[in-house]
Amino acid sequence: MNLDQLKAAILGDWNDPTNNANTTALTLIGSRLLDEFRHLIERAQNVPGDIVEAGVWRGGACIWAAGVLEALGSDKRVYVCDSFAGLPPPSSPKETLDFSRLEALRVPLEQVEANFDRFGLKRRAVFVKGWFKDTMPTLDIAVSVLRLDGDMYESTDEVLRHMYDRVSPGGFVIVDDYQFPPCRMAVDELRSREKHPGSLEDRAGVWWQKPV
Repeated sequence: MNLDQLKAAILGDWNDPTNNANTTALTLIGSRLLDEFRHLIERAQNVPGDIVEAGVWRGGACIWAAGVLEALGSDKRVYVCDSFAGLPPPSSPKETLDFSRLEALRVPLEQVEANFDRFGLKRRAVFVKGWFKDTMPTLDIAVSVLRLDGDMYESTDEVLRHMYDRVSPGGFVIVDDYQFPPCRMAVDELRSREKHPGSLEDRAGVWWQKPV
């Protein structure tokens, strides 16, 4: 299966990202953002470190990353990080969103693993199950591309606090939900702490390259 075929299979019948309960898609980020993810993975081919996604839903973006690495002939791995039980109830006063009751976001680990198996890409994946506050401190790895899709302030803040220093110089950080004010706050706080945060490329979410 080539990358065009893989992309089509991952997107399924994706057309309305609000209809996430019934879609056959394995990701909600759409074609354009999959292309952007591919572009950044390719740009980071010679940057030390693996690919990490925090917040994976059905695993589609991670499967895409694994397919891109396969096409590049890279030996990098994809870290698939999620609670696999939905989002936690908010506990921070900075949190203004609550996604904890959305059943459509509760995708079991076994289903995500089966989705990887469908494309023969499970060998490239490392599955990390648990709340980010518990799992992120345990990931002692170098990262070339860090992708965040945790929606909330806490989910974003926990990943950035523990993983940003592990992103290699020249690597990329992608934040899918910058349009949500709590997520934006966590990103802006991180960037204000950095002396040289790198130029922010803004769209529905944002990405930036960590300065060399």
